[in-house]
Formats: sequence, structure tokens, C-alpha cells
Amino acid sequence: MERRRDARRAAASAAERSADGRAELRRDPDRADGWLLTIEGVPQSYVDLADPTHLSFEYMRLMGDVVDCVRPPGEPIDAVHVGGGACTLPRYVAATRPGSRQIVLEPDAALLDLVRARLPLRSVRGLRVRVTDGRSGVAALPDACDDLVVLDAFADATVPGDLVTEEFARDVRRVLRPGGVYLANIADGRGLEFARRMVATLRGVFGHTLLLAEPGVLRGRRFGNLILAASDAELPDAELTRRAAGGAVRARCMDSDALAGFSAGAAPLRGGDVRVPVPPRTLFGTP
Repeated sequence: MERRRDARRAAASAAERSADGRAELRRDPDRADGWLLTIEGVPQSYVDLADPTHLSFEYMRLMGDVVDCVRPPGEPIDAVHVGGGACTLPRYVAATRPGSRQIVLEPDAALLDLVRARLPLRSVRGLRVRVTDGRSGVAALPDACDDLVVLDAFADATVPGDLVTEEFARDVRRVLRPGGVYLANIADGRGLEFARRMVATLRGVFGHTLLLAEPGVLRGRRFGNLILAASDAELPDAELTRRAAGGAVRARCMDSDALAGFSAGAAPLRGGDVRVPVPPRTLFGTP
């Protein structure tokens, strides 16, 4: 038993890097088909090739819950993912909603080459990948062509500023079909000023919004992820509240009414008026 364990740890230590050296893939010593993707040492994605429904990161589980609830179970959807990483959520959608058509917009060609080589994308049915930045990629999409747009893009551990503006949110709304959902992963810390402004931005564009996050993050006690959903149609607040409260990691769900108070007085994010919070250096073990 110890020899097998040692062999698995040795395999896990043999990391594979992208051509530019920024991205790295490591095996999970506790799951035979699990892989962790980091970029410059910052964890970005976790994928289990044998079980795409296994969502290891807490924030990704919350995003998966939203995907589960916005349409009847198993119903195919058309989705656009701004930010690729290891394509965790696209793999989840393909596994839980067979027949879905998805596009991933990812500007990092070296990262995509690494992912394609070790974590094959051809087996993910209905998935296409375009090497382009999110702003240009969304702008090139036709009107009312998708049911879901997902923003999960980070550069140097922060969300690119041009992807959190009111202008970008309005372009996302243009791309969504009636009743479509915009799902965004952002990060913030003490005071939650950025999160409040992001909520104000989406409330100015969409009729309904909700926010999911762990209580410690919502209280500003620590830097962490917040999941936002926005739509012109009503969102499944009650079901997501139930899931958030009963998950392995407890989270809170704030609906449109609660977010009106949360974002009161916050200015929407427009044009160059964007300051995206930077996580503390110690968050990822950096001294």
C-alpha cells in the first residue's frame, strides 16, 4: 500500500508546463484522473477526466448549482464561456446536459495547447474553442444566440477590467436569448467595494440578480470568490438558497431584493473607471 501511495505522489510531482512556462498541470494524488491547473502558481481549474461532474473548487460548485437550476434537468443549452482554463464548467455542462452547444473564448494559446495535450477537449461533445479575448469574442457573436454566458476569466489572479464594465454587460445581454442567464465569477475582500459596484452594474442592465458566496467572504472577513447571476427573467432564488445552505461548504444566496440594499449608493463600473481588487500575496502561499 505504501509503495503504491509513494508512486502516486511521485507521479503527481511530475508537473507539465505550457510552452511559455506560466501554466502548470499536476496530477491529484488522491484521485486517479484528477488534474490541477495553476497559472504562475495560482490555482485556476480542477478537472476529473473520469467524472466531469466532480467540482472540487467551492465556487465552481456554486456555479454548477446555477447551471443545474436555470433550465429543467438534462435540457441542452447553448453557452459561451469567457475564460477557458481547463474547461471545468464546459465539461460539466456537456456531462449533465447532453446535446449542449458551447463555445470557449480563451486568449492564452499556450495554455490551450497544454490543456489539449493532457486533458483532451475533443471528447467534450458540442464544445468549440476560439483563441480570442473575451471582449472581442463576445462582440463577434450574433444577437440572441445563447442561453448562458459565463465569465470566469482571471489574469494575474484578477478579473480583467474590461470584462466587468456596464458596456460588457450590455453586450452580454445582447447575446442572450430571452430568459438567458449571465453567470459571473468575481473576487473581492474587505469592504466588498468592488462586489457592490459589480452588483450595481448588473442591476442596471438586467431585471433580476442574485449573489452566492460563503458567509466569511460576504462579511468581508477574507478575500474570496463571489458568484453573480443576472437575467431579464426571474432566477431560481429559492432552490439556490436551499442548495447553498445544504452544501458541503455552506454559502449564502442573496436575491434581487437583498442586493438592492447591498449595492445601495455603489456606482456602476463604466469605461476606464475600474479598479479590480488584487488578492493578498499570502492567499496562494506566496510570502
